[in-house]
Amino acid sequence: MQNFKITSTLNPAQWSSFVYDHPNGNIFQTPEMYEVYKNTKNYEPIFLAVIDDKNEILGTLLAVIQKEYSGFLGSFTARSIIYGGPLIKDNNPDVLDLIVKEYDKIIKRKAIYSQFRNMWDWGELKEIFIKNGFEYEEHLNILVDLTIGEELLWKGVKKSRKEGIRKAIRNELKFSTFSTKDAKDVLPIFYKLLKETYLNAKLPYPLIDFFYNLNDKMTDKHIKYFTLRKNEETIIVLVALIYKECLFAFYIGTKQDKEILRMRPVDLFYWEVMRWGIVNGIKVFDWLGAGKPNKEYGVRDFKLEYGGKVVEFGRYEKIHKPFLMEIGKIGLKLWQKLK
Repeated sequence: MQNFKITSTLNPAQWSSFVYDHPNGNIFQTPEMYEVYKNTKNYEPIFLAVIDDKNEILGTLLAVIQKEYSGFLGSFTARSIIYGGPLIKDNNPDVLDLIVKEYDKIIKRKAIYSQFRNMWDWGELKEIFIKNGFEYEEHLNILVDLTIGEELLWKGVKKSRKEGIRKAIRNELKFSTFSTKDAKDVLPIFYKLLKETYLNAKLPYPLIDFFYNLNDKMTDKHIKYFTLRKNEETIIVLVALIYKECLFAFYIGTKQDKEILRMRPVDLFYWEVMRWGIVNGIKVFDWLGAGKPNKEYGVRDFKLEYGGKVVEFGRYEKIHKPFLMEIGKIGLKLWQKLK
């Protein structure tokens, strides 16, 4: 361990190469995402890296502290999320233990709780999280293999979803894609629909500057906007992230209108996104979550009707401030009632 050193700064190009070359490297652990978090109100990135005496990177971890409010009230909602990290060279257990310990030391002063949202199975290394006080919680995701092509993908789509797709086509709903240069036109519409969707579900959502920062810090290679229109009205917008031939269904806004929803727009929309992925060399469509096993979840049932493989990579969670955690839960319930 004497040759290992923890740092909070790295050359961005070196960091970027490490993430890209790592078997589990993903967009949520990149220097670009760090810049997005750093420039977003009520967000604070935490970055750690382990290097050796030759300055070779042995591991990285990017977390983001998210708050719903600024100032004093923010402390009651501060949680730290780690998407798809840490990334450890050759799965070295000593490096993983070091980076988790250092992260825990820093974060316990800053956040109510931490949550590692895994994108792969840690196998035997799971014990390192547990011995550092993180509890394992089962959580599902669905990954759709797009390399099988459109014909086989369509065969795997369930009958009810196919009927919805056909109905949406009969209603002349139009699918389009946009790039970062179109953000000034797309993002205001997207955000209006996102607010509508999340308020309907009584869930918190990011401030709009998060999405503008995402657009500014990512290239066309990494971010894409997908839309669905009825006549001239945009009724669905998805902000999707793309990295290493994987498309992540990141944030979606849908018009919450019963007449429009009866046209089955969402059914067609995701089918068209997957078709776009096939044409553009995307290998995996990642739904980014499908709830907890053994617990009914209608969204998971919907997603499964497009085929795909259910995976259970789970999450590691640790409560750093139990008292504030309880107050936060009460506050969330109150917020949901008010909304």
